[in-house]
Amino acid sequence: MGILDWLKKGARSQPAAAPFDAPMRPEAPFYAIGDVHGCNALLTRLMEKISAEDPAAHVVLVGDYIDRGEDSAAVLRRIRDWDRAPDRPLTFLTGNHEDMLLKFLDAPEDRAARWLRYGGLQTMASFGVGGVSDTSRGAELRAARDALARAMGDDLIEWLRALPTHWQSGNVAVVHAGADPDRPITEQDPRVLKWGHRDFRHLTRKDGIWVVHGHTIVEHARAEQGRIAVDTGAYATGHLTAVHVSAAGARFLQT
Repeated sequence: MGILDWLKKGARSQPAAAPFDAPMRPEAPFYAIGDVHGCNALLTRLMEKISAEDPAAHVVLVGDYIDRGEDSAAVLRRIRDWDRAPDRPLTFLTGNHEDMLLKFLDAPEDRAARWLRYGGLQTMASFGVGGVSDTSRGAELRAARDALARAMGDDLIEWLRALPTHWQSGNVAVVHAGADPDRPITEQDPRVLKWGHRDFRHLTRKDGIWVVHGHTIVEHARAEQGRIAVDTGAYATGHLTAVHVSAAGARFLQT
């Protein structure tokens, strides 16, 4: 049997995913916004669109506010200020990029390379910190960590540490990266909610819970098989996406 025949046979032997047919039943309509990644201007435009539609609806942001885009400092300060003095219900979740930032602050020599390689350099620059790269070592990294901590301030850092990993309304949950399809949302490992789970996109939940998520870039936001994907790669595409979730279903807005 040739390799192509073997692959085809293996594909046919995989069980078809069980259909997910639960209707969306949030307690009230809400919006969820995908990964911002330092795109402050796009966040402003999208919030203006949402406010024009419904100035009082709850808005949930799925995390990854920083890295890759150029305005991470402005995004963090803005959403922290929104959270402190909201003019509407707001929830800010944490993502894997916030996780990498906080780990860098805690252990710069161990945690720098990965974060700096995946957008941390842009975040540091937005706070006015430079002089390092993903190959920096030792004292350079400790000095950069100290400079970043001073620029951010204890208040902003502690606010980031306290961000939740999920939010739920009725049978619709919002997380950053995904969830273990075999565990209740309230019993998930926080790391899974921030970094994802290998079965999330392949296995169907059996509890009727829809999961809104970012983390994985999709060309077009979509709602299917109990998953609502809203990360459209704003920093690269210029398209920051939100979903409006109600008993009528999912409807998408975009910059």
